[in-house]
Amino acid sequence: MEKPLALQAALCYNASMLKHLIDCAMKREPCDLVLKNARIFNVFTGETEEGEIAVAEGKIVAVGKGFRGLREYDAAGKIALPSFTDSHIHVESTMLSPEEFVPLAVLHGTGGIVADPHEIVNVCGVVGAEYIAGAFSRIRCGKTNPVELFLQLPSCVPATPFETSGAKIDGRETARELARDTFFGLGEMMNFPAVLAGEEDVLRKLEEAGRAGKPIDGHAPGLTGDALCAYRAAGILTDHESLTPAECREKAARGMYVQIRVGSSANNIADAVKAADPFNFRRFVLCTDDKNARELTERGHLDDALRRLVAAGMDARYAVCAATLNVAECYSLKGRGALAPGYFADIVLVDDLEDFNVRAVFKRGELLAENGKTLFKIDQKYLPEAVRGTVRVAPVSPADFRIEGHGGVFRAMEVEPHGLYTKEVFVPAPQGELRVKGTDFNKLAVIERHFASGNIGLGLVKGYGFRGGALGISVAHDSHNLVILGDDDGAMARVAALLKEAGGGMALVSEEGEEVFPLDIAGLMSSAPAAEVVSRTRALADRARRMGVKEYYEPFMTLAFLSLAVIPELKLTDKGLVSLAKYGYVPLEEEKNH
Repeated sequence: MEKPLALQAALCYNASMLKHLIDCAMKREPCDLVLKNARIFNVFTGETEEGEIAVAEGKIVAVGKGFRGLREYDAAGKIALPSFTDSHIHVESTMLSPEEFVPLAVLHGTGGIVADPHEIVNVCGVVGAEYIAGAFSRIRCGKTNPVELFLQLPSCVPATPFETSGAKIDGRETARELARDTFFGLGEMMNFPAVLAGEEDVLRKLEEAGRAGKPIDGHAPGLTGDALCAYRAAGILTDHESLTPAECREKAARGMYVQIRVGSSANNIADAVKAADPFNFRRFVLCTDDKNARELTERGHLDDALRRLVAAGMDARYAVCAATLNVAECYSLKGRGALAPGYFADIVLVDDLEDFNVRAVFKRGELLAENGKTLFKIDQKYLPEAVRGTVRVAPVSPADFRIEGHGGVFRAMEVEPHGLYTKEVFVPAPQGELRVKGTDFNKLAVIERHFASGNIGLGLVKGYGFRGGALGISVAHDSHNLVILGDDDGAMARVAALLKEAGGGMALVSEEGEEVFPLDIAGLMSSAPAAEVVSRTRALADRARRMGVKEYYEPFMTLAFLSLAVIPELKLTDKGLVSLAKYGYVPLEEEKNH
């Protein structure tokens, strides 16, 4: 496989080429491209200057006026920004193949992504990451990749010992894989309790990343004080799970980069706006983490994050730096993140620093998109057999969803509005079978789907609002077993059967009928065109909303996080209920005197 651009330093030239660059900057030779009549935003000073950007051999050679170009482009007074880099994204969460994701990202000014293929690797192992890398390497426009991929090796496969995943990567395999050029760094270290406890295998993963000189991303909700210092001392660079402005500021003060997450299911915009100030703003970087196809199409990518940050009160200059220079410096991405001599000619033209409407996108000086249209084509999709046919489920019947009470109290999870966190609540348990129809509760099931083991975890969700059937999805962070919610045992069993037959996907069953949208790539992504993914997923979500799902939940994607056992407070896996506070299993029913 070709060495990824992510691992190449800023372009190096021989003496002859260097002379050419110098001659272009000195106006002795025409440049390859001159971007004229631009308002150029300087990420180093926060100022904007009117002028031209001179480009040769894919690099900016000068900023000023009076340059000649073999090609000239009239920016017509638009603001020139460095292209945006997403500091943490799971491409799989878009539900799009890379070939469908890249054009959408380019249209919205994205020039690079730090991608953690944690989801597909938990299903398929390292071959899942190789699929992502292989697909991106095949997407080219001339001599360049429209979106650079900085691919990380997932650090937590599985994420916790409390669930069944499709693969396992230990310290020894981590050492072997980080020695490859395929991987830029080590993905989010979600198992922070194991870091703090000094568990041997986890420490080996951190050691190997340090030995290879590769960055380590973090994931540490609520971590402060001595525990935060210990986590940072282990070499962990970033965090996208801060819960309060004070936590954001403390993490920045301890030398971490605070990732401002603006995703489809969760964001910490309000916390970041309150935490960033004129001194610490250079420690904030933008990410989306999980962004679905519908939002990518309808709202945008990092351009959407920028406009939302500015609307919430963040200084536009700080916001731009969080999507450009700060990310480049965080990950030592040489030649990226600024519009200055010696930097790559990765340029985005926007109308203003309020709405961030993207009008044109250049990569290495090549025009990739203009006025809402991409100017490159992707002829063929890369789809190896290794990422297909991954849903293996033992037979399921309505009786498998029966919950019996013994007169105590049931634990239930109540999901935070617009977030991923759950609150543990207790409700009286009946003597005998629990029936949830007509109540404020739904049953929740997580069904193992990698080895057809028959494992089924059962729980309760309060306040989701869904009534009259069941819905389910094969995207269930982080091990991606089937997660199904409903108030009818027969409908829940039918959803399980539909997901199995489709090879993974999203399904809904009600008295009006049943509907399923297949996710044929590892049960996580669709090989269908982006427009079809958007329309089909929107139709399913709209139908779920008509069945009562509350407006502050994303009907399917919020559901997908209810098995994420590294997020507080109570979650469900195929092996049972897990409390992060106890870092272990807890029973569904407790005695009344709990």
